[in-house]
Amino acid sequence: MLTKIEAGAPYGIATATDGAIWFTLAHQGCVGRLVPGEEPVIHRLDPADGLPTVITRGPDDAMWFTEYKGGRISRITADGQLGIHRSSTPYGITAGPDGAMWFTQLEATKIGRIDPDGSLTEYEVPVEGGMPSFITAGPDNALWFTLNQGHAIGRISLTGEVTVYPLPTEGAAPVGITLGPDDALWFVEIGAGQIGRIDTSGRITEYPLPDRTARPHAIITGPDGALWFTEWAANRVGRITVEGAIEEHPLPTMPGEGEDQGKAEPHGLTVGPDGAIWVALEAGALARLT
Repeated sequence: MLTKIEAGAPYGIATATDGAIWFTLAHQGCVGRLVPGEEPVIHRLDPADGLPTVITRGPDDAMWFTEYKGGRISRITADGQLGIHRSSTPYGITAGPDGAMWFTQLEATKIGRIDPDGSLTEYEVPVEGGMPSFITAGPDNALWFTLNQGHAIGRISLTGEVTVYPLPTEGAAPVGITLGPDDALWFVEIGAGQIGRIDTSGRITEYPLPDRTARPHAIITGPDGALWFTEWAANRVGRITVEGAIEEHPLPTMPGEGEDQGKAEPHGLTVGPDGAIWVALEAGALARLT
């Protein structure tokens, strides 16, 4: 099922405590809120050139999102009230086990932390030009993140100690990362066309996709005990079990012209309030997969 978003191109997506689905419209400078079965509500940001990207639920029941170009980390409530924190090139963001919000700084090669009182702390990542991307809370009271141009996975403790684990595959370029149902961290390698798994001891396993050119982008744990991920270049959503069995599901064809005809361009995905997988399609829609 497709829900057309006439206001723009959905990029990040997350589910709120109240069951609403929030999404970013990166190129339009907006965030949207959708209650399934109703028309979406669009909140235009001011200024609108900040490139809102990743969005997630915070420990305070509000939604938090990054504006990569605008240098802002924003908090938005269900009724559209905004709070803003400033930092350089923020991209990935997640709630930490300490009640703080943790985020990556893509170009500054740092990890940032926002305390509940609003104070900001930044930690250097010892990989020059590594481009930390997505970040997630691990099972070990630490945060784990991808280093897209460092071709590695990073771990940062709550006190700021960073450990880096290089990936076996050259040019892997990992992006999305999530905590799996097996208490390991699962991630996607957009450059190598693989799904990766790293346990808390640092042991890495990689699973090549049937189509190595699919460019997997984001990954989440589904309600079925498997991992679900988007294949940006292949207009598909994939599923991988903790044993490594992979299956793929094509997305509905999108209208378009020329080279864009039929492209869905899936980016973020989330488990909706109905237990279905909801996918943000940059071609202009949200897709619901049962």
